[in-house]
Amino acid sequence: MKLTFFGGAGTVTGSKILLEVNYKKILIDCGLFQGLKELRLKNREPLPINLSDLDVVLLTHAHLDHCGYLPVLVKNGYQGKIYCTEATRDLTEIILLDSGKIQKEEAERANRYGYTKHKPAEPLYDVDDAKDTLAHFKTFEEDVWHAIDEEIKFKFLNSGHILGSVFIVLEVKGKTFVFSGDIGRKQPILLHPYNYIQKADYLVIESTYGNRIHEDISIEDELLRTIKHTYTKRGILIIPTFSVERAQEIIYLLSVLKRRNLLPNIPIYLDSPMGVNATEVYFKHTKNHTLTTADINSMLATVELISNIDASKAIVNDDNPKIVLAGSGMITGGRVLHYLDNNIGDKKNSVLIVGFQAEGTRGRALLEGDREIKFFGKYHKIEAEVFKINAFSGHADQSELLDWLTHFTSPPTLTFINHGEPHQSQVLRTKIKTDLGWNCTVAKMNKEYYLS
Repeated sequence: MKLTFFGGAGTVTGSKILLEVNYKKILIDCGLFQGLKELRLKNREPLPINLSDLDVVLLTHAHLDHCGYLPVLVKNGYQGKIYCTEATRDLTEIILLDSGKIQKEEAERANRYGYTKHKPAEPLYDVDDAKDTLAHFKTFEEDVWHAIDEEIKFKFLNSGHILGSVFIVLEVKGKTFVFSGDIGRKQPILLHPYNYIQKADYLVIESTYGNRIHEDISIEDELLRTIKHTYTKRGILIIPTFSVERAQEIIYLLSVLKRRNLLPNIPIYLDSPMGVNATEVYFKHTKNHTLTTADINSMLATVELISNIDASKAIVNDDNPKIVLAGSGMITGGRVLHYLDNNIGDKKNSVLIVGFQAEGTRGRALLEGDREIKFFGKYHKIEAEVFKINAFSGHADQSELLDWLTHFTSPPTLTFINHGEPHQSQVLRTKIKTDLGWNCTVAKMNKEYYLS
């Protein structure tokens, strides 16, 4: 048995883990690298797997850094199945179609305005490639064992990270493998809390916030404070928003504030076709979240959902006070760039960061105090105020990761720490070894780990 990490090792993106068991090759997640250029270039490198030998892909959840490379896999010849939950399948469809569309648009824009070294710039994949990928999906229920063959079976367990996200438990020849994917919060805003697991011979655990304890603050109060501050300046509040989970959480909290008559009388928009579609998927899968019918109706009455491009352009060009949620969450693309293009140079406006910002992204540059960021082929001076709510996170912090680990009845033979920047992963490794006495290692990219 052998594990190889082709992504998500030494970084928080590009998650791909290959499990080889004699005659079987199983890929856990298949995500895009994001952030630093040196990482993004890896998306163009051929995956060192013979795709005709790859038997199945198991997907923990629908975020782009866990599913966004799937169209490349299929485009390059993968003919097998992709296993996941029904909610993950529905969200992945939205995310991959949007990713293909954005990549094609960005390539066309780069070619039109000449800010590319490639002649011509080509998208990694397009909408048609994404559509081809969807035919490979097969969905499975949670909390039930499913057979891959006579000797290998798997089970999905709720991880509380986003709608449909799961831990993957694999039983192989009497050994139990657990892949955490991304672990959610102990008390999520909208989702059911993560499941505990009691046994694993080999465990792979994420470490996005392996060195951090999330702030114990009222997210509603922080959100309201930023809204009121921007409103007193008669400004526009721009919230770069992850379309899945974060958008729905913010809409819910805004609806709560509105019901309490605390919000200023200004329009609120979710300007993100993917976010609108993801919200509809969210409302469809009622078993996967804790929202009531009254909550959903209140959310729909609070925020105007924008998909139409002409409506989006009109809102972008309107200088009146408003709140805009727009993708993407790390400001790597999407409609939020048009709002920033028009408004980031004005001191009366604000930008609120509400999620993890990977190294090398524009969102990270804003948080680190850069005075200008580059998009649309030019640099934009930052005059708008930048705020962050740290407690807005879909990832477990160090204490929550340890809480999850302490429910194992015995230590795994070996724990692999992945999906984290180097410092975060090393801090978590030290904490696990010190507090729990477990044998653990930080996963390294492309290294093969042979297992007994």
